[in-house]
Amino acid sequence: MATRVINPTSPGQRGMIKSDYAEVTTQKPEKSLLKSLKKTAGRNNTGRITCRHKGGGHKQAYRVIDFDRNMYDVKGTVKTIEYDPNRNVRISLVVYTNGEKRYILTPNGLNVGDEIMSGKNADIQVGNALPLEMLPLGTNVHNIELIPGRGGRLVRAAGGAAQLMAKEGNYVTLKMPSGEMRMVRKECYATVGVLGNAEFKNLKTGKAGRTRHLGIRPTVRGVTMNPCDHPHGGGEGKTGPGGNPKTPWGKPALGAKTRKVKKASDKLIVRSRKR
Repeated sequence: MATRVINPTSPGQRGMIKSDYAEVTTQKPEKSLLKSLKKTAGRNNTGRITCRHKGGGHKQAYRVIDFDRNMYDVKGTVKTIEYDPNRNVRISLVVYTNGEKRYILTPNGLNVGDEIMSGKNADIQVGNALPLEMLPLGTNVHNIELIPGRGGRLVRAAGGAAQLMAKEGNYVTLKMPSGEMRMVRKECYATVGVLGNAEFKNLKTGKAGRTRHLGIRPTVRGVTMNPCDHPHGGGEGKTGPGGNPKTPWGKPALGAKTRKVKKASDKLIVRSRKR
């Protein structure tokens, strides 16, 4: 992926940086792999807003992604590379020799016409999915399972990759993109390669309208509100929050720890990302 800076012919385009979509080969998605995506505007089943600053946005259809990669020992051919409005990485349509079609995440170096496969007998090449125990040390992987057979859960964002650092007993040690060192069962599957579209972090929307197209509504600062609406509100002139920063519901914010219980998988973390 490459980016292009938009010529500022209008105020809304000044500072805008977009993708050139050069790697995208078609604009028509596979209809059999689409699902309708209902908008909730951040509300739960009782109508209350449980996730703020959501609403509106362009209509989208969900692309069903094969995170499981459980089409073992069956070769597939990459037919198209497509844009997915639901994620920041490109997706590839793979047609297998048995006629089945599936979408996968597109790593760097995977092109239209390439053959991929998953399983213990697959070659160690970009796009192939293998158990972690079959991969050599130093291999970059993505879409990693946490529990064998549950499908990929880790490292699925644009430009992401984990590095295989060590093997010991029933576990392998991975260095995550965040710097965390974590142990994962050796039977877990992972896909070889670094995910593409790494320049996504350099994009700039340029104007508020593009943010609204993404379904993101405006965020209002608490200090500009009234006291009845936010703990930071009220006062004459510009005033700070007073005391410790709080959420609209009076809970501590900005750095306060909210996690109370330890997860069972915490014992598998060799080194935390928070050094």
